Amino acid sequence: MGIHRTSLAISQHKCRSGAEPLVMLTAYDAPSAKMADEAGADVILVGDSVAMVVLGHNDTMQVTIAEMAHHTAAVARSNPEALVVADMPWLSYHISPADTVANAAKLVRSGAQAVKLEGGSERVPMIEAIVSAQIPVMGHLGLTPQSMLAQGGYRIQGRNSEAALAMVADAKALAHAGCFAIVLEGMPAAVARMITGATDVPTIGIGAGPDCDGQVLVFHDVLGIETNLRPRFVRRYASQYQDGVQALAQFAADVRRGDFPSAQESYEMHPEEQMALGLYGS
Repeated sequence: MGIHRTSLAISQHKCRSGAEPLVMLTAYDAPSAKMADEAGADVILVGDSVAMVVLGHNDTMQVTIAEMAHHTAAVARSNPEALVVADMPWLSYHISPADTVANAAKLVRSGAQAVKLEGGSERVPMIEAIVSAQIPVMGHLGLTPQSMLAQGGYRIQGRNSEAALAMVADAKALAHAGCFAIVLEGMPAAVARMITGATDVPTIGIGAGPDCDGQVLVFHDVLGIETNLRPRFVRRYASQYQDGVQALAQFAADVRRGDFPSAQESYEMHPEEQMALGLYGS
């Protein structure tokens, strides 16, 4: 800690060079960003998962570029030492390179130091356009949630050799186009290991086994704030949902019993001022 991370520093962070694995966590507001940064995260991802874990949608495809900019700004205001990467939401990079750059610029103006988008070789023109605009880009391969309609839902990708080799080719194409890192999601560990060995930029896994150059999980999953059924790759380190409900229920009980607020939690007037109002001794 002590030095703000940069996309250039992250791009050189390959474990085969002796570096420790990268740590990436999602965050969606200033408090969660401060927690992730103080915990030592190298990268904070303002993920489009905000649609589900914060905004209450059923999938990530409902969040807009304006909402992503809003949450990115909140994270950036915490001034973390971690690199702030913002997800480009669905349809913000699908129409044209010019439209893609304009949307990426909105996230950068909100405080992002880099953007992330999903997809393989078909995204190369968009990636090259963003990189040409001097905006660092992180790629994302495998199970790409914004492609859930085309992929038939949230399904593990690369289970056969043909699909695995196609993803290796896609990873090379993304790196060649200028991505400084690539997220690998929802694929067999062996495939992620192949991709990691075949590319010179770091890979960050989520449901992709232990051989990536780093790992990422969703803030709410790590802390046990999210109560929905969790994927097998999520390891929960706390149970803050249950702890929070218990604390709030205790507050409600104290209020209903008249135990809150106590005298120590209340403000009083000077006795002479109370007497002037006719309140002293009442």
